[in-house]
Amino acid sequence: MREAAQEAGQEGILRRQSARESAARTYARALPIVPVRARGMTIEGADGRRYLDCLSGAGTLALGHNHPVVLEAIRQVLDSGAPLHVLDLATPVKDDFTTELFRTLPPGLAERARVQFCGPAGTDAVEAALKLVRAATGRDGMLAFTGAYHGMTAGALEVSGGAPSVRVARLPYPQDYRCPFGIGGASGAELSARWTENVLDDTKSGVRTPAGMILEPVQGEGGVLPAPDGWLRRMREITAARGIPLIVDEVQTGVGRTGAFWAVEHSGIVPDVMVLSKAIGGSLPLAVVVYRDDLDLWPPGSHAGTFRGNQLAMAAGAATLAYVRENGLAERAATLGARMLAQLRSLAVDHPCVGEVRGRGLMIGVELVDPGRDGSPRVGSRRVGGSPRAVN
Repeated sequence: MREAAQEAGQEGILRRQSARESAARTYARALPIVPVRARGMTIEGADGRRYLDCLSGAGTLALGHNHPVVLEAIRQVLDSGAPLHVLDLATPVKDDFTTELFRTLPPGLAERARVQFCGPAGTDAVEAALKLVRAATGRDGMLAFTGAYHGMTAGALEVSGGAPSVRVARLPYPQDYRCPFGIGGASGAELSARWTENVLDDTKSGVRTPAGMILEPVQGEGGVLPAPDGWLRRMREITAARGIPLIVDEVQTGVGRTGAFWAVEHSGIVPDVMVLSKAIGGSLPLAVVVYRDDLDLWPPGSHAGTFRGNQLAMAAGAATLAYVRENGLAERAATLGARMLAQLRSLAVDHPCVGEVRGRGLMIGVELVDPGRDGSPRVGSRRVGGSPRAVN
């Protein structure tokens, strides 16, 4: 009787969701469950079943669901009587968060950084970063990369992979499996770098010196594509030599996921601007832009947002950042990720449906292909897989 009631409750909620919510919903279409409790990596649905959560809140749950340190941080704020909504006013909670955040940043940036609290989503922080470099340089154009994803608002979509724009010059992002030049490896990455130099230096390219370059150190939605460290260093050299601010989008890669606290640390580069969201809020909405102080030239009110003072998110975020740092979770992600990559690649040897296994730390993608169809990608003259079916 109880199981029937649970099922009826879940089915009723799902029917009402279908009738009331937008056609744009995504995860709910593929996952007809109603979560009611969660802990660590598991979720319990309204149907009484337990599920292993492979979504992790789209990268927001660096410590899993309802980690004790996160819950305690939230309880402390709630029990203290502190305001929960303060716009951009200074508070002890915000001070604790910024102190912990700056403690984790690459030293070359932390020493002279400024932080702008944005609206609650990463896409809003991308918008702020674009405004920032345009205000600082007096220029308008942007350099972005094929396969990129930076958010769903208009400006963020403009610098994402497939969106046409007269203000954005799209550059080739290096990869082996589907190398834009058909060669892969260090040679493919070098051609990508030379392409970028030619676009900027050729007076007939049609591309004027831009306000900035934005890139992901590992493209997430583009297919879990780690940028080669040498190529990232070249992008840093190219932009620095030409006075072009380099924006690194660490929304998906940050807080230990790739085996370093921030993915730029693998290459040793120091960007001019970092866009951060997702895991920095400890599962609650929070987004910031961190940037060099000499870029801090925009006037008051250039980028505002009602919910940029989310105190619960700052408390949860500070607890999460500290826990990851103090317990070496980035290093653990590096160790576990190397083990997983090795084991998955050994499976790929015996299973032609696995086109490629790639990633960094625990940010891993397995590309599944149809080995029986023609048109597979090539590296040089070597066929490396079948027709693509999915990127995970």
